[in-house]
Amino acid sequence: MAAPRPLSDGPIGLPEGDFVLVEWGDPGGVTRPDRPIAGLHVHHEDDEAWYVLAGALVVRSGDTDIDVPAGGAAIVPRGTPHTYWNPQAGPTRYLLVMTPRIRALIDALHALDARTPEAVAALFTAHRSEFLGWP
Repeated sequence: MAAPRPLSDGPIGLPEGDFVLVEWGDPGGVTRPDRPIAGLHVHHEDDEAWYVLAGALVVRSGDTDIDVPAGGAAIVPRGTPHTYWNPQAGPTRYLLVMTPRIRALIDALHALDARTPEAVAALFTAHRSEFLGWP
């Protein structure tokens, strides 16, 4: 068994596991409903969940905005369009629980040299997801 380590050192998940757990943050004062942390998208075969450690998030799941304070959680079931943002001027820290496929999508997005609409759409499609655009 591996020794425990801080999640801030990077994601954890088993190579053939069902989920990946990461700790992420947002500095605050930058994201909002019209400029979210992630654009509106849907994962056709994967669920995704957030647990807020400090600060707050708003998770838009379908047509519903879910206020998630520190100590709170939200889950978005597969097939549901969603996005999220930090509604506060101050920082937030949160855990994101996702499937390995979603993690691979995020890694591929961050590795893109040019985030053209066509390249982004192709990556989402390759990972059984769909990018719906920026609000």
